[in-house]
Amino acid sequence: MAAYTGALLLDKPTGVSSAKAVALVKRLLPKKKGVKIGHTGTLDPMASGLQVLLLGRATRLSRYVTDLDKSYTATARLGAASDSLDADGEVTELGGSVPTEAEIRAMLPEFTGEIRQLPPMASAVKVGGERLYKAHRRGETVEREVRTATVYSIQLTAYDAAESTATFEVSCGSGTYVRTLISDLVQAAGSDAYLTALRRTTVGKLGVRDAVTPDELSDKEVPARLRPMREVVSHLPAMEVDAGDCHRVADGKPLAGAGPAGEGEALRVEHAGELLAIYRAQEGTARPEAVLCAG
Repeated sequence: MAAYTGALLLDKPTGVSSAKAVALVKRLLPKKKGVKIGHTGTLDPMASGLQVLLLGRATRLSRYVTDLDKSYTATARLGAASDSLDADGEVTELGGSVPTEAEIRAMLPEFTGEIRQLPPMASAVKVGGERLYKAHRRGETVEREVRTATVYSIQLTAYDAAESTATFEVSCGSGTYVRTLISDLVQAAGSDAYLTALRRTTVGKLGVRDAVTPDELSDKEVPARLRPMREVVSHLPAMEVDAGDCHRVADGKPLAGAGPAGEGEALRVEHAGELLAIYRAQEGTARPEAVLCAG
C-alpha cells in the first residue's frame, strides 16, 4: 500500500471532467489493494492543466490542498458573449469594435486585490441543494449571491486585434472564477468576452511543469510518479519531533507546544524527513487532525 501513497500531479487534458480524470488513473491501480484516490479541486472539462490527485493515506491531506492559491493562463475571444462564459456555451456576437490593448491594460488594476464576483450559472456551486450547472442545462437562471475573491495579479500577455483575442496570466485565491473575472474586466472596458482556453499552471507550490498526462501513465509507472506526502503540504510550518514522540503521534495524542504555528494554524509534524501527521495549534499545544503514520 505504501507504494501507492502520495500525490500524483496530473496534466488534465481538455474535454475531460475532473471525475473522468480520476477514473483514468484509478483504472491503472491494483484493484485487489483497494487504493483510495481523489482530486483536490475540480477543473471544468474545457480547462486543462494541473490536477492534484491524492492516493492512499495521502487522501487525508485533501483539505490542506483544496484551498491553496492557484494560477492560470486564460485566452479570451473579445467582442462576443457566451451564456456559460466559455466556448462550451451559446455564443452571441456583439458587433462593433473590441477594446484596444491599452483599454484592457487600463482596467487591470481595477480587478486586482479583493473583488466581488457573481458565480456563473455554468458552475458547480450549489444553490438550494442543486448545482448551478444543472439548472443552466435546463435553460434556467437561478438567483445567486455575490462572492468575494482575491486576485493577486492579472497580466495581459498577448493581444491580437485581427483575431479579437487576448491572453492573460492570473494568480488568484482559491474559489476565484477566472471566466467571470475576464468577462467582467472586458465589460468594464466596453465590450464582453468569453474564454476559449483555460489552463491551470500552479496549485500552491506545485506546478504543471512537473505533471504527467494520462497518456504518459501506465500501471507500472504510477508508483514512480507519486510525490511524497510532505511535498503537497510544504506550505505548512513544520514541527520536528524526536523518535520518542513518534509513537505519541501514531496514537493520535497531543504534543506539548505548537512549534512555529500560531494559534489555530495547521502544521506538519515530521521526523527525519518523514511526514507523520497534520496537527493544529490550540491553546499552547498541538492536537492531531490527520495521522498518516502507523504505530
